[in-house]
Parts: sequence; C-alpha cells; structure tokens
Amino acid sequence: MAPKKIVGLLVGRENTFPGPFLEMVNQKGKADGITGELAVLGGTPELAEPYHAVLVDRISHEVPYYRAHLKSAVLMGAVVVNDPFWWEADEKFFECTLARKLGVAVPKTVVLPNKQYIPDIDHVRSLRNLQFPLDWEHIVSYTGLPAVLKPNTGGGWKDVFIVHTMEELITAYDQTGLKTMILQEFIDWDDYVRCICIGREHVMPIRYNPKAPFEARYQISQPVEGTLRDQAIKDARTLVEALGYDMDTVEFAIKGDVLYAIDFLNPAPDFDNFSIKEDSFRWVVDKMSDLVLAYARGEATPPWREEYRWWKYVKKTPVPNPVGT
Repeated sequence: MAPKKIVGLLVGRENTFPGPFLEMVNQKGKADGITGELAVLGGTPELAEPYHAVLVDRISHEVPYYRAHLKSAVLMGAVVVNDPFWWEADEKFFECTLARKLGVAVPKTVVLPNKQYIPDIDHVRSLRNLQFPLDWEHIVSYTGLPAVLKPNTGGGWKDVFIVHTMEELITAYDQTGLKTMILQEFIDWDDYVRCICIGREHVMPIRYNPKAPFEARYQISQPVEGTLRDQAIKDARTLVEALGYDMDTVEFAIKGDVLYAIDFLNPAPDFDNFSIKEDSFRWVVDKMSDLVLAYARGEATPPWREEYRWWKYVKKTPVPNPVGT
C-alpha cells in the first residue's frame, strides 16, 4: 500500500473556507489514501522530513514562523501553495513593471523612498544615494492628479490614500512612516472586475465594487460577459502564469475599452462564502481541492520547483543524518 499523503491547511481568522475545503479533499482523495487537515506546526528542525505532501498557505504573511517552515518544507520536497519564496519577494511595483513587459495595462506608477527609517539609519551616510528633497512636481507630472498612494506590499485596502492636490499628497506621504509606498495614476473607472484564479488556469471573473461595504463588493447579480470576460480571463492568466501563483485574485479597473490591472498581489485571496457568495465559493472549493490532490498524487509539478538554483543540487543529494544522531 502506498504511504498515506496529507494535505495541510494553514489559515488565519477565516472560518467558512477551511471546513468545506478539507471535507472535499478527504472525500475526493479517499480512494488514493490522501487526507486533508489543519496543519499543526511548532519547532521545526532543519532536516525535518515533511509531514505534509502539500501545504496550502493562507496566513504566513502574518505569522513569520510559518513562512520559515514552508521554505524549508519546499527544500525537503513538499509542495506549498503559494510559493513561499516568491511571495516573500513579490512587490506591487515589480508587478507593475512585469505587467507592462507582458502587455497588460497598468496605471502609471512610481515607487517612492520611505518617509522614515529605523533609528540606526544615519540620514547623512546611510541615505547618501537618495535624492533629497524629492522632486514631487516631476513625479506628479508622470502619474497625474488625482493619484493613489498605497503600500508597495500588503493588501486589504489598508493605508490607501486618494490624493487630489500636491498638498494632500505630501500630507498623506508624511503619515506613511516606515512603509515603502507607490504613487499610482488614478483610474476613474467605468466598471470593475475581480478575477479569482486557481491553478494558473481556472479564472472566474466577477463584477466587483471596491467602494461598497466589504460583504457587498462582489456583484454576483451582474455577470461579466462577452469581450470583457474574455479579456479579463486572458490578462489574468497571463499575470498568474508569469507570477506562478496557484491561488490569487486579479483586479481590473475598466476605463473605456482598457482593462487596467490594479491589484494582483493577492496570494491569500478572500475565499469566504459570505463575500464571494455561494456559487463562487463552491467553485473555489472544487478547483482548490482538485489542485492540491493533483499535487499530492504527483500528477502536477509546481511551476517554480525546477527554477530554484538550490533545487538542482539538493534533489539528487542524499539527506545526511543530523549531527549527534
């Protein structure tokens, strides 16, 4: 009999996705001896054989120990969704550059130096490569006003400022502290679509209103159809394939006939049924369970595995015994 394979789920405060997802994994994986469970981690040795064949990560951005464990688990042969190495390195400004190179429209974007630094930074010697003061007139001549000031990493619409004047921009920037911010052209959109993306292949575009209360943002009653749907799926697939994200959401602000990719760094996307609504929720549970089972069975290979330099060395090297054993 083949050894039992376990899919582990790491979650935070969400409470509607974990139960149905694990139930579906257990139901679909029963014939192959694959089970799903909430992962329990604590104190990871450096050569620990992975207990989980697959780990679904939805919280390591808030719990650094999990990220450390996940990177080691990848090196030891486990599959992690999403790639913990790339997630840690990924930033919105890089994604904007990538989108432009891929032919996906994005708002004009400028990355800004931090407003503040930790106390050990010597402002004379440590920052000698920084232009000071910033040429705000030149920056704004590129992005235009109004503009959006937001963190280069992070999400949930936290610390996002819409500024209409130079005075508002400087006031908002002065509140950003240690965060690295980007300034982005404001798209006065006519329509807005958020795409849930699973496995870099399956894309569900849903009309979305970021101005509405959180639980009412997904506009299920107004389906995305026709050319808009086709273009949203095409551009979303282009982005998640390039990024290697197996679960993500990609947001597009539509102005005229142009789809501007606004936010596509969402590798722990909202999967709660009360926000994405029941039909979308069932679709997510179905596609996510199929994804992790394909990895657990060895029917699929993570898009990033062969790209890491260290993987080429460790995959053929026997694991030594830890010192002292």
